[in-house]
Amino acid sequence: MCNSQGMTPDEPKGQPAYDALPPRVLLVMPDQWHRSLLRAQLRELGYDALGAPDLAGSLLYPAEEPERGRVGLVLVDQQALAGEDRNLLTRLLNHHGEPPAVLIAPAGLPPSAGQWRQVVTRPVSIAELVESVQTILGRRPEPSGPSG
Repeated sequence: MCNSQGMTPDEPKGQPAYDALPPRVLLVMPDQWHRSLLRAQLRELGYDALGAPDLAGSLLYPAEEPERGRVGLVLVDQQALAGEDRNLLTRLLNHHGEPPAVLIAPAGLPPSAGQWRQVVTRPVSIAELVESVQTILGRRPEPSGPSG
């Protein structure tokens, strides 16, 4: 039975409402170190960040997972699009319900075609990418509990 707490009929008591869970941020970036640093920073700020080095790898993430929010944003490094089938990007966005997408484009080159919510041009810092995520998805509440 539905109630004022946003639970669906199939949702067990004690489980958070699906939309109340942190949105997933899917990072499609071939550079493992940049992807890991951005992922760690986003997780520290309360987002559920996950990553893949390419579009094919990013398609392996299911659209819905128990106890995880929806993919709210896809951040794509233009390097991940090189040589890829352009239909993979469309498939990825369709697979996750067409969330907004941000492109990280190299300086001096035109951005790859697509329906980007935002295009960020290199050089760009992790802090600037985090700001882009926060602008689109909103800031997450501060994590509670002891910090370590």
